[in-house]
Order: sequence, then C-alpha cells, then structure tokens
Amino acid sequence: MSTYVYGIIAASHPDLPEGLAGVGDPAMPVRVLTEGELAAVVSDAPEGLRPKRRDLLAHQNVLSEAGSEGSVLPMRFGSVAPDDDTVTSVLAERADHYQERLRTLDGKVEYNVKATHDEEAVLHRVMSDNPEIRSATEANRQAGGGSYEQRLRLGEMVVAAVKAREAEDAEEVRQALEPAAEAISVGPESSGWLANVSFMVARDSAASFLEEVDQLRKSHPHLDLRVNGPLPPYSFVEPGPGEPAGTTVGIDHAEE
Repeated sequence: MSTYVYGIIAASHPDLPEGLAGVGDPAMPVRVLTEGELAAVVSDAPEGLRPKRRDLLAHQNVLSEAGSEGSVLPMRFGSVAPDDDTVTSVLAERADHYQERLRTLDGKVEYNVKATHDEEAVLHRVMSDNPEIRSATEANRQAGGGSYEQRLRLGEMVVAAVKAREAEDAEEVRQALEPAAEAISVGPESSGWLANVSFMVARDSAASFLEEVDQLRKSHPHLDLRVNGPLPPYSFVEPGPGEPAGTTVGIDHAEE
C-alpha cells in the first residue's frame, strides 16, 4: 500500500498522541518512520483520496499535533510515496537539507492574512480622496442623473480609483505587518481578495503579530482582514536540492 506523508520531524521529537488518526474513511492510524536523525509522520494512503473537507482537516490536525511538541516540516495535502522504504530513502538522501530546514523553522508558525475591501467603506473613501469623482457625481446629480455617457464615464472613474486603492492597500497590508514577522510569502493573485500574504512568526511573538493586525484593522476600517493561523509554516518550506520550487519536499505529491 502507498504511504501518505504528513510531515518530517527530528527522530528525537516527542511521541505523538496515542491513537492519532489521519486521512481516510475510516481514518488511517498515524505512525512514525525513523531514518537516522530524521523521521516522517505517515499513515497508509487511502484509495481515491480527494481534498474533501474532512481529509483536509485531518491532515492539518496531524500536523498541528506534531507541531505542538516541536518543529515539523509540513507536507502539502496529497503527499504520497509508493511505500515506506521510499520515504526513508528520501530522508537518508536529503538528510542535511531537511535538518537545516527543521532548524530554520524551529519555534515558527505561519499566519495567512487575506484582505478584501468593504465595498461601501471603500467607495466612501474613494469619493473623499478624489475631487474629480466628487465633481462628476455632483454634476450628474444636478443633471438629474446625467446622460448615459456621463454615467458610464463616472462608473469607469470609480472602477479605476478602486483598482488603484486595491494596489495601495495590498502594499500597506504587507508593509504594516512585515516588521512583526520573520519572513513573508506572497500568495497567488485572485479576484477574491486584494492581498494574500503569509507571515512566518516566532511562536512566542504571535500575540504581538495579532496586535499589529488589530491596529491595521483600526487604521483601515475599509479593509476586511481575515487571519488564518497559527499554522504549520507551509509557505516557507523550501524545495530540496534538485527539486523545482513549488513541489512537495522530497516526496511525490498528488494534489487536486
């Protein structure tokens, strides 16, 4: 049977909770494979695994349990190796890299911050900051709403101003929170949010980081900030030697 890999830990890592279960239905028992000074947190891989909510949460729970007692190098959901021997072979081949990454991530957690605009609040801000838009709005009002061309022009001006505000606010989010973090990783762009940034934070500095997020909320009431964390530092796992960026560290992975 294939082996599902949750993460890599030091061989000296404290024992995981007894009875810890992972992905699958029924949930597969979690076990540890040791190779030299490293170990992998694994279970048997269920057939036809898909990223359903239950399994995504199970994957994260296993990593959270492992990370609560020491450093863990997290694998992304769907990391599967052909068998246990393949996993231990990879640990042996890339031991230096994994040990260095574990040292770097020791005591660190990840917070992902996504920002969107409060539509009504950002329109109010755009209006107050842009005399040209205010003037065009007032002219249309006095003209009983204005002509089609005037309304179209005003709409285009507002859209352009909001887009510019999105870019400015995305940069402000990063600049405001970066000093409270040890590293940042900018996520992929999406129409769903104007900023998607992950911050690597020392576990004992998490409260200070969250205070900075609260200050940002107060100073930017037109922003909706959503914080997910603390998480294992997924976004700061660097590929090993010979691996392209964006792959799972050392283990073949099938993510859908």
